[in-house]
Amino acid sequence: MIPLPSLPILQWGRRYDRAALGGDALAALIVTVMLIPQSLAYALLAGLPPEAGLYASVAPLLVYAVFGSSRVLAVGPVAVVSLMTAAAIAPHAQAGTHAWWAVALTLAFMSGLILLLMGLLRLGFLAQFLSHPVIAGFIAASGLLIAASQLKTLLGVKASGQTLPELLPALVAQTGQVHGLTLMIGITTLAFLVWSRQRLKPLLLRRGLSSRWADGLAKAGPAVAIALTTALSWALGWQEQGVRVVGTVPQGLPPLTAPLWDPALWQALLVPALLISVVGFVESVSVGQTLAARRRERIEPDQELIALGGSNLAAAVSGGLPVTGGFARSVVNADAGAQTPAAGVYTAGGILLVSLFLTPALFHLPQATLAATIVVAVLSLVDLSVLRRTWAYSKADFAAVLSTLLVTLGAGVEAGLLTGVSVSLALHLHRSSRPHMAEVGRVPGTEHFRNVQRHAVEVDARVLGLRVDESLFFANARALEDRINDAVASRPELRHVVIQCSAINHIDASALESLEAIDQRLQQAGMALHLSEVKGPVMDRLERSGFLQHLSGRVFLTHHQAAQALAVVG
Repeated sequence: MIPLPSLPILQWGRRYDRAALGGDALAALIVTVMLIPQSLAYALLAGLPPEAGLYASVAPLLVYAVFGSSRVLAVGPVAVVSLMTAAAIAPHAQAGTHAWWAVALTLAFMSGLILLLMGLLRLGFLAQFLSHPVIAGFIAASGLLIAASQLKTLLGVKASGQTLPELLPALVAQTGQVHGLTLMIGITTLAFLVWSRQRLKPLLLRRGLSSRWADGLAKAGPAVAIALTTALSWALGWQEQGVRVVGTVPQGLPPLTAPLWDPALWQALLVPALLISVVGFVESVSVGQTLAARRRERIEPDQELIALGGSNLAAAVSGGLPVTGGFARSVVNADAGAQTPAAGVYTAGGILLVSLFLTPALFHLPQATLAATIVVAVLSLVDLSVLRRTWAYSKADFAAVLSTLLVTLGAGVEAGLLTGVSVSLALHLHRSSRPHMAEVGRVPGTEHFRNVQRHAVEVDARVLGLRVDESLFFANARALEDRINDAVASRPELRHVVIQCSAINHIDASALESLEAIDQRLQQAGMALHLSEVKGPVMDRLERSGFLQHLSGRVFLTHHQAAQALAVVG
């Protein structure tokens, strides 16, 4: 029976007081100022009108406040998910049309259903199949792709494409059509945003502001850029000079919307929706766990699936787009003093007020300003040092990072992510099929046994002690057979084989058959198979199988006991 979702709001809501209200209200004010430009920019990144970003920052926040287990996670549109949304919609609709928006709503609805179902079935562990190297490579490549996709807006030219091989030639072909004023606006905004990120906070601290206010004002740099460039655009008539502006943004409450009920479309969007769901969940849980650890709190991954699922369903029925927990805004929310998810409710109220009263002021906002906001935000996600670190530590992880990065840049976000997961799983299976096995001997004067190739140890030619540093399953069972067969063939004095099972957590049916075959061969050759240091759950399975009743040797509690007993038996 599927359990009903819990309501974390009933826990923190009972203890809500004036102190929590003050912290939440201040955090909401700062996050609202930060979220306005982000919402507009990420909606445009997804190929949607800017108001879709505002709509996606209202209802989802309200739903998350009810179901979310994180006290400070801020839900809304994020760069990587917006890019994946645009890539998923591109084959099914033309950018800028109502059909494009309808498919985006459908994608959000499907993502919500997938996340909700995963949460109810407690499948949060599935996200662990996305290794950190794969995620690092994917996010770095996505950041580069997003930045490249915004160059056309910064240059004031037309270019299309979902990958670098498509985007770069299109941009090069348009170099003669660059709009000078648009380029100046974009470069100036970029410079200001970089300066505000790096220099504004220290400047404000030197002027006597508290750390919290200085950090909040520094994070408000994009809002300041929007306000200044919008005012200049209106005053100087930039639109008449060829600068592309946001244009009319509808004023009012988020609309009631519905997804498309087209089975063929749903089938085509199933894989993109699943990838968006998993990537969004991983990003959200990663930042949620990091911030919770700072506050000595914890989050529930399965509950987060339910909360994010509900948030995406809310986005689908209120004119939004797929959402998840954003890293930057969640960190700002926590640093600004948020105490409970009520901060998200107040943030939603602030965005709602903007939608009701301030959208006419966005008409003259240059699109180059929003493009600069996106570029600065996503380039902070690009960490290519992961290539150097993984190369130094693990060539297999390096292969996963590099393949994810290159395929994402060259073939798109979906292909890149699937490649990363496939390479990681293939490398894991390859490593597991070749388990580390070490012949062990006794460290003189102790009861400890170590690898004979690494330590000066005592060995008995009649006894082979073999430590297997991996669980035994179908992919590596044959390797164990081969190792023991080689030892038997090369050591005529051998009488006993002892498998030290201290690192074996599981033995599947295929590996059990291999152990039975090994035991039979050893018996036929006048030798015996023994086990030592078998873990309880593994012992229970072996006893149920009947294997131990027919074992030619014995099962020893410790490898030291085995060495002592077999040395006497000879």
